[in-house]
Amino acid sequence: MTLEADQVGSSQRRAGRSPLRLVARGATQTAAIGIDAPSSAANPLGQRAYPAPAAVLELLKPITWFPPMWAFACGVVSSGVSLSTNWLVALTGIVLAGPLVCAMSQAINDWYDREVDAINEPQRPIPSGRIPGRWGLYIAAIWTGLSLAVASLLGSWVLIATCVGLFLAWAYSAPPLRLKRNGWLGNAACGFSYEGLAWVTGAAAMLGGALPPWPVLLLALLYSLGAHGIMTLNDFKSIKGDEQMGINSLPVELGAEGAARVACTMMAGPQFIVITLLLLWQRPVEAAVVAALLAGQLVLMARFMRDPVGKALFYSGFGVPLFVFGMMASAIAVRSLPVGF
Repeated sequence: MTLEADQVGSSQRRAGRSPLRLVARGATQTAAIGIDAPSSAANPLGQRAYPAPAAVLELLKPITWFPPMWAFACGVVSSGVSLSTNWLVALTGIVLAGPLVCAMSQAINDWYDREVDAINEPQRPIPSGRIPGRWGLYIAAIWTGLSLAVASLLGSWVLIATCVGLFLAWAYSAPPLRLKRNGWLGNAACGFSYEGLAWVTGAAAMLGGALPPWPVLLLALLYSLGAHGIMTLNDFKSIKGDEQMGINSLPVELGAEGAARVACTMMAGPQFIVITLLLLWQRPVEAAVVAALLAGQLVLMARFMRDPVGKALFYSGFGVPLFVFGMMASAIAVRSLPVGF
């Protein structure tokens, strides 16, 4: 239970109740749901008016920015446009993909997940009280506005892709849609936002805001489908909390083994199609690279399948990098396709 300082100082006094007694009751309720109460040493009411910069940075989770930034870079490469004369566009787009759009998605997700995080990870910025009041929501709204402003500078299709990505981020976490309650829809929204839309945005930015050619769009779609499986890997760590909060993630809905099979199929299947396409497009070297990377993933998948809950983090650390390296190999392959192919 979070009480703002002005609430304690005005409305509660009018009601004839002691502010100190209310704060004590709020601390008791906070402890009852497993959230550590903020320290009252610096503030007699035990509250922060504004979040500390370090807490904001933790809320925005810089470690999660890499996938969309990498996908944006794949889009840049696949466009075939020289980077030397467009480096500022590429740099601006990478900031858009990671520190803006992806960071916003982390903030809004943590805001609407504050109850389940109180069970699974009570040390996070919002349930721990280090992001006070409604600041989690305010930060998400501010970052949404900044994302739209930057996207508008990079062309019409970049702005369109960004709008779709922002919509999916809000729809994933916020009611009434809250797509994350369904493991199929939620992971699809994340996959398309983190990989496909970021890839399309990168190519469109380098093409002056124009729609990228169909081979680029097709690769972005396929790797988005593969990212669905990567998103499932993240769900194994929160099975207990998801069950309690009614979130039907794939590990909750299908069980750990069933979800692991789906994750591996979703990751591997699109890569087989990519290899076939690269051969049809007469890019045998890049096709061989993607095939070798996929072979490595299949070996690691066999180990992951033996203990999905225990090995999900292992596969994320060793198998997923092989997936993303294949993305760049594919981007390099289509970069040299003839114009109008």
